[in-house]
Order: sequence, then C-alpha cells, then structure tokens
Amino acid sequence: MSEPKPEGLGLDRAERNWMLVGLVVLLLFAGAVAIGALGTGFELPGMQMRVDPRTVASEGEFANPGLREIAPGVYEAYLVSRQFAFEPREISVPMGSTVTFYVTSVDVQHGLKIQDTNVNLQVVPGYVSTLTATFDEPGVYPFICSEFCGLGHAGMFGQVLVEGPG
Repeated sequence: MSEPKPEGLGLDRAERNWMLVGLVVLLLFAGAVAIGALGTGFELPGMQMRVDPRTVASEGEFANPGLREIAPGVYEAYLVSRQFAFEPREISVPMGSTVTFYVTSVDVQHGLKIQDTNVNLQVVPGYVSTLTATFDEPGVYPFICSEFCGLGHAGMFGQVLVEGPG
C-alpha cells in the first residue's frame, strides 16, 4: 500500500492564491520605491561636519552666509538658521543650476524644506547638514523651517529664486 502524498503546505487553494496576490503587490511596491528613488535622483541628507554653534556664525564660511559660485552653473549655499530666521532669506540662481546647501543652526533644532525639490533637512546645532538640488524650472521655490522651534516658528521662511533665460 502506498501512503498518500502531502499536498503543498496544507493550504487551501484560495489561501495560496491570496498569499501570491500579497507577494506580487509587495514586489510591485518595492519596485515602485526603487524606480522612484533611482529615477528621480533621490539623495539622503548628510551631516557634513561638526561645528561650534557658539562661534559658527562669526568665523569660517558661515560668517558671511549666502551663495557662492564654484563653477559655471554649480553653486554652494551657506545658510544659518536661528530663532526665527534663515540667513540669507533669499537666494537667486539661474535656471539649470545645481546648488549644494550647507545649513547649520546656532541655537535650537530647525528644519529646511524647499518646496518642489528633494531638499528636506534636519538642522541640528553643532552640525552642518548638506543636500544638493538642481533647479531646472524657473520660478520661486519657497522654503520653510519644518521643525517647530518656538513661538516665532511661523515666520521662519525664505525663497530660492530661479531665473529663466533672459
């Protein structure tokens, strides 16, 4: 006499089909995230270096915050965040520019979120946060402090002006 062979994992056909549907959906989501990250230039913000928050605004690159052109169409923007303002509050660049943002705080934790870009930084006193963005479309890109930093938090904003062809 032969013994009956066990069938699969002992799952009902409907159970197995739903598990397969779940696995396919999971793989589709993972693929969408991977394509979105690689295809849109997803970049994680980084902590560039440590600084002394008591003196960072009075010496070095942050003593004179603003925009610096390091090559044609390539810029570095140094921003200092403090309650309740960004210095500088406005940056102007030509269309097609690539800007690396270097941001630090002299007092409390802040955030920097630039609308319609990949820039969303956490700004911690004692560190310099960095992220690079390319501005391919002319217009105004407002930025705000995205971390509650006190009673004047709502007034902590600025803008990146991207100038189109003359």
